[in-house]
Amino acid sequence: MALTESTMMKLGSDAPNFSLPATDGSTVTLDQFSGKPLLVAFICNHCPFVIHVAGALKTVTDKYADQIGVVAIQSNDTENYPADSFEKMKEEVANRGYGFPYALDEEQSVAKAYSAACTPDFFLFDESHKLVYRGRFDDTRPTRVESGVYDSEQNPATGAEMVAAIEAVLNKAEVPQKQYPAMGCNIKWKSGNEPDYFSS
Repeated sequence: MALTESTMMKLGSDAPNFSLPATDGSTVTLDQFSGKPLLVAFICNHCPFVIHVAGALKTVTDKYADQIGVVAIQSNDTENYPADSFEKMKEEVANRGYGFPYALDEEQSVAKAYSAACTPDFFLFDESHKLVYRGRFDDTRPTRVESGVYDSEQNPATGAEMVAAIEAVLNKAEVPQKQYPAMGCNIKWKSGNEPDYFSS
């Protein structure tokens, strides 16, 4: 696992378009969230940093389900990382109880459009789909017990920074400009498909 930080897309950027297959059989697009704030989360199934925030992500997104749009996108190479396959994504939604669409970016083009670098990597857009927050969910991290083994109970995720950003958007207040990169596993790029900003 290569520990990687967000690239931190420029605030005010327009949300890049997407049209992707979701685990519920639908095609999820940017247009279907027109006129409402949108949280785009690049996640996967197996990364310990995603596992660390998964419960709190469900809690936070459930709380704001009627006020903002949410979509999670899985961009890892599923051939070399079968734990992130589309079928496993379906299992993840069932196990986690996610109420938002979980979509597969098989060509990895959407991750590139967002300059997504790690899992998890978060992008919050206002109702005009201008970027107002990007980076980490909160300041917590899973505790490494040993190689490949992590404990999320010692320092549980809260989503505090994401909640503050969402509340600011909903209340037409200024989102704090001091924002911190997310940190997690690097997106698993297909061989030869690595973006310019990727460093192994």
